[in-house]
Amino acid sequence: PQMIMVEMGHYVKGMHNLLNAHFDLRNFQGFELALRKFEGFAQTPAANEHDNFRTHTSIYINSARINQHLMKGTFEEGLELIPAIEKKLDEYSLYVDRHRILVFNYKFASLYFGSGDYKKAIDYLHKIINGPLDLRIDLQCYARLLHLMSHYELKNYDLIESLTKSVYRFMAKMKNLTVAEEEIFLFLKTSFGFSPSQLKPGLEKLLHKIKHLEKSRHETRAFAYLDIISWIESKVYNKSMGEIIYSKYLQRRKRIYIKDTVE
Repeated sequence: PQMIMVEMGHYVKGMHNLLNAHFDLRNFQGFELALRKFEGFAQTPAANEHDNFRTHTSIYINSARINQHLMKGTFEEGLELIPAIEKKLDEYSLYVDRHRILVFNYKFASLYFGSGDYKKAIDYLHKIINGPLDLRIDLQCYARLLHLMSHYELKNYDLIESLTKSVYRFMAKMKNLTVAEEEIFLFLKTSFGFSPSQLKPGLEKLLHKIKHLEKSRHETRAFAYLDIISWIESKVYNKSMGEIIYSKYLQRRKRIYIKDTVE
């Protein structure tokens, strides 16, 4: 603990990395404990002594709070955070790099998509798609995939083929694709000619292929960017994406509770 004061920058970055690891692995309990600890640290005089530490602590905590809503499927609650976060980003503009803005715009779009406001999701995705292409090919790819899914939800079927080709082109640039990403890539490659009526059966087949990967710790990147399995399940089972994700969250919490009780 005494080293926190000596190497506060490392501590702040370390807490950010810890929260991201819990998020990627869907370690709900560990995530919540780490976030409460980090939020407590943010209230200390030491954390507010220098602009640099205060700024990064605020940015990382806000990012984690959004991730928490993405993990739980509580998208509408997450939307309430956006105005205050955008205000903070403007306030900290001298300290926030383009990459960080890119990530926040993607997270905002994900919240809007999950809540069913696809037009608003598209607005935020355009900030990524129409922005500089020299940052994060992987995120550029997922922004286009979410953009495609948003237009599918809006039934803009006349755009689907051209948008599918755009996603396919960007996925081809990605190196070291995970198994889930490979399956999505192959699905896109073969779905160019799908009619709207053929798309749902195609999604059902894709779900059958990748459902088992949801629990694989080697596939965390794909599901950290976009919980496409939950989205496909929402289409197949006619439920909202939020309902699907929140149900999984409750099941996971129940398993953890039973495990802890037994131990």
